[in-house]
Amino acid sequence: MPLIENSSYKKPFYYWNGHWETIIPSMFRKIEGVAYQRERLELSDGDFVDLDCLNQDSSKLAIITHGLEGNSDRHYAKGMAKHFFQNGWNAIAWNCRGCSGDINRLPRFYHHGATEDLAAVVQHALDSNRYKTIVLIGFSMGGSMTLKYLGERGIAVNPTVKTGVVFSVPCDLGASASELDKPSRKFYLNRFLKKLSVKIKEKSKRFPKLINAEGFDQIKSFREFDNRYTAPLHGFKNADDFYERASCGPYLPTIQKPVLIVNAWSDPFLPTSCYPADFAKSHQYVYLETPKYGGHTAFSLAGKKENWMELRALEFVNHNSE
Repeated sequence: MPLIENSSYKKPFYYWNGHWETIIPSMFRKIEGVAYQRERLELSDGDFVDLDCLNQDSSKLAIITHGLEGNSDRHYAKGMAKHFFQNGWNAIAWNCRGCSGDINRLPRFYHHGATEDLAAVVQHALDSNRYKTIVLIGFSMGGSMTLKYLGERGIAVNPTVKTGVVFSVPCDLGASASELDKPSRKFYLNRFLKKLSVKIKEKSKRFPKLINAEGFDQIKSFREFDNRYTAPLHGFKNADDFYERASCGPYLPTIQKPVLIVNAWSDPFLPTSCYPADFAKSHQYVYLETPKYGGHTAFSLAGKKENWMELRALEFVNHNSE
């Protein structure tokens, strides 16, 4: 499929660089007029995830997966749910374990490669027998999870699941983690670690024999965090094993549904290995769009309440979900 280098996205002139593009919408964009209905989905291992739903009389559903330490209320997830709902779709913006405001029950939480929870959400939607069309939309970590889900299953993906659209995806998880260790990226790293520390400290109270929060504030990189917490809590040997096995990149070749990956060159989270251009040129189903601008899960439009991600996602699925 073609590599889409001439993207239609045009950034507002007042966003000077990728950091401004990323930070300003994250801090200030508000999505009004969304009244989610919450549903708790019990999982087979005794845990749960919370689904925030927009329902109407529709046979089409968009399942939306947020990014690391995000949730269904983040501007990008809520805006996407609203846009699809206004165009005749139902939407499920689901919250990964521990991200809905209620801490999850088990010691483990979530990570880039934890596709079993996305699979449970998809199956829940299929079991309702309401939908003829389901599309998957993911942002950053949620995009990684979406691609890995589709690649793991290949031709076995249920035919009701028609396509996927993902934005700002760390296709090479280890390289992206290293990118965020750079001095110019420490703002993002520290923000993530601050949010993760709240959960780790809460879990250490619940599971003191498994999780030790002492010294957490001394962690200075994702690799340290993943070696200490992500890997042992989720069955990986260490951070390198986690990065290798959880990255979506190795699963791209086996995707058998049309998917659009949109990674902006101005994204401060992504090194060059997260832009699989040569691969996309030769794959039947994987489209890669690389706008020059857009930042990380931002893609703002001047004078518009919608962002470009919402318009582009709906455009792509309308062309690929028949």
